[in-house]
Amino acid sequence: MTPREQGYFFPAEFAHHDATWLSWPHKEASWPGKIETIFPVYAQFVKRVAEGEKVCINVADEGMKIRATDYLLKAGADLNHIHFFFHPTNDAWCRDHGPAFLINPKEKKKMVVKWNYNAWGGKYPPFDLDNEIPVSIANHYRLPLAKPDIVMEGGSVEFNGRGTVLTTTSCLLNPNRNPHLSQSQIEKFLIDYYGVENVLWLGDGIVGDDTDGHIDDITRFVDAETVVTAVEHTKTDANYQPLKENVALLQKMKLENGRAIKIIELPMPSPVVYEEQRLPASYANFYIANKYVVTPVFNCANDDKALDLLQGCFPDRKVIGLDSTDIIWGLGSFHCLSQQEPAV
Repeated sequence: MTPREQGYFFPAEFAHHDATWLSWPHKEASWPGKIETIFPVYAQFVKRVAEGEKVCINVADEGMKIRATDYLLKAGADLNHIHFFFHPTNDAWCRDHGPAFLINPKEKKKMVVKWNYNAWGGKYPPFDLDNEIPVSIANHYRLPLAKPDIVMEGGSVEFNGRGTVLTTTSCLLNPNRNPHLSQSQIEKFLIDYYGVENVLWLGDGIVGDDTDGHIDDITRFVDAETVVTAVEHTKTDANYQPLKENVALLQKMKLENGRAIKIIELPMPSPVVYEEQRLPASYANFYIANKYVVTPVFNCANDDKALDLLQGCFPDRKVIGLDSTDIIWGLGSFHCLSQQEPAV
């Protein structure tokens, strides 16, 4: 039986968490010439999340744990809420290689879905260690483990927790993921292994996104019927047209209950360029923790506007901005770095 047939589903990120999972950054090639600059703000991120829930961090060995602990202590994090697991990784992007936790509320049970991970179409080998992280975590907690045997990344899917998932054609239909599957076959995997019933497709992602267009840089559910979606107001910007087209698609979509999606437009930051490379800076890459909504900011004019807009979407949480201008050099931000473990 599939997870859906067993009564399991993937909750919305704004549902209550038992924990947040992270993989401590260590791959210098992901932040060439800059990796040391990311640790203070990364530790601040961990500190904030740990104020409202347990934080579980994958590390390679005792040495990495000691170095991580030092940064966390300097940030003022409460180590009583932070737990380390000796699960070696290739890289830090736990949203994509981490476990997909599903819950069965009636039976008060959890399970893990272990999708295949190929570093966004084989772009950044090796990725063998990352691919095994869900297995290690499921084994540690002795949780049931489902293996669909297709490539899927956590950043490519966005859930309202009621049966609807949003994704993009540019990512999930890219031939570097599952070239043997049609769109309808991929939808069937989403339905069976995420426990949804309604699959909605947007188009392209933002410029600079090496994941081929992850949804978590463009459109996010803030409640069961409302999304914030990134828009670019400068017509000459390369993001203007694809984001405009995504808004038009959203306006035509229906949720699992037949209702239209409520749409709130979220501005894009000014272009962030480093070493002549346009980086995938977006306020949509926020992470919804139990206590805070941690949002990347980029020292630009739209930072405060984006934070104020998101605060209006999350009256039960405090929206905080953390400087992501160094972290985004790794081509991802706080949402890409984290994966929630829902409470049952």
